[in-house]
Amino acid sequence: MNKSQHNIILGLLLLICAIFIGAAFIVDGVFPTLNGFIKLQMSPARLLSDFVALQGIGAAFFNGAAVALIGIGVILISGVKFSGATFAAVLTILGFGLFGKTPVNILPIIFGVYLAAKTAKRQFKEYLIIALFGTALGPLVSFISFELGGSQLPLFPAIFLGTGAGVLTGFILPGIAISMLHLHQGYNLYNVGLTCGFIGIFAASFFKIGAYTFTSLPYWYNESHPILVYILPAISILLILVGIILDKKNILKNWISIQKQSGRLPSDFFDLASLGSGFFNAGLIGIIGCVLVFLTGSSFNGPVLGGILTIIGFAAFGTHPRNSLPIIAGVIICAVLFHLSLNSPGVILAILFCTTLGPLAGQFGILMGLLAGFIHMIMVSQTGSWHGAINLYNNGFAGGLTAALLVAIIQWFKSNTTINPNAMLKKTVNRIFSKKDK
Repeated sequence: MNKSQHNIILGLLLLICAIFIGAAFIVDGVFPTLNGFIKLQMSPARLLSDFVALQGIGAAFFNGAAVALIGIGVILISGVKFSGATFAAVLTILGFGLFGKTPVNILPIIFGVYLAAKTAKRQFKEYLIIALFGTALGPLVSFISFELGGSQLPLFPAIFLGTGAGVLTGFILPGIAISMLHLHQGYNLYNVGLTCGFIGIFAASFFKIGAYTFTSLPYWYNESHPILVYILPAISILLILVGIILDKKNILKNWISIQKQSGRLPSDFFDLASLGSGFFNAGLIGIIGCVLVFLTGSSFNGPVLGGILTIIGFAAFGTHPRNSLPIIAGVIICAVLFHLSLNSPGVILAILFCTTLGPLAGQFGILMGLLAGFIHMIMVSQTGSWHGAINLYNNGFAGGLTAALLVAIIQWFKSNTTINPNAMLKKTVNRIFSKKDK
């Protein structure tokens, strides 16, 4: 990634943050927005804490931009050039800044990863991506500080304990994240989501054995507001136009080359194809995400916008239509089969975030993608309670478990039999349909 490309990515990310800040001030005004933003720092952050429902659109948008700018600042300070991975990280942080991440709960985790790098005598930039995505456990900081604080514990000691828990979490993240990557072999794009879910189970168990009951947080904005509906289609169109301007006549050729990639980690489409086609792919994925939300009749709110922003980001680092649509179809089939409403919070988020398993479809074909999506929907409906909803990347956790299961089976077949698992799956499906025809 040369300096010019680095600057283009940085400029676009700063522009997107500026759009969110501008929209926040336009919708709610400067002082109400800042007042709501301050209140969000002490609000519940576990799933599903829709910041739009808690403090309004302005506060949520400003908070999302604030955490994204912190991410950008950390990248610049560490001396890492912007790439597909950092583009994905910043937009993911921005997205989750609408329903869980705040400056107060992410900074202790980032600092903990920094301490881990120093302890291991490594440069922080080697752990940068883990630090950025590891902020998925920000709710642990907020939970101890502000849910337990003031009710179960005195406020100031609780804040001290919560901050310490965040630093400790960041400190142990790198070692566990690297191990988790080996577990699914790079077929789960949200690898740190699996890591944070793993850590979250241990953290939640500590509180559960003390007889604490994790109650669900029903903060889900159901109203319709034009800025919520149209801001991401507009940003997606912007990305498409930037992509076309950068690649000109080669845009379709370069974009098609992205579709040929499996998406398995690490797949930086900016490097593997071109900067323009990466932006074009990101914009197209954003449009697809928005269309899916429209078709299901779901609300455009903090979590939904967060989901779309995440898949836009990962469209530069593993996600594209060819490897994502089979996974999405598998989730929808599962939801319909088990009579789950497609516009319910859990299902619509699974439809968006299930694209974490895109590399399975990209590598092993459409039928494997359908199977992965089907299993993912089953898993994600259960995993949130395991970690007490303190891991924001619950779909990354469920996706990691799903990928680990399927990859282990596939590798066993390849190593011990002459049967191609994908061919066997096709044969089974053909038998089912042939019997129905008879």
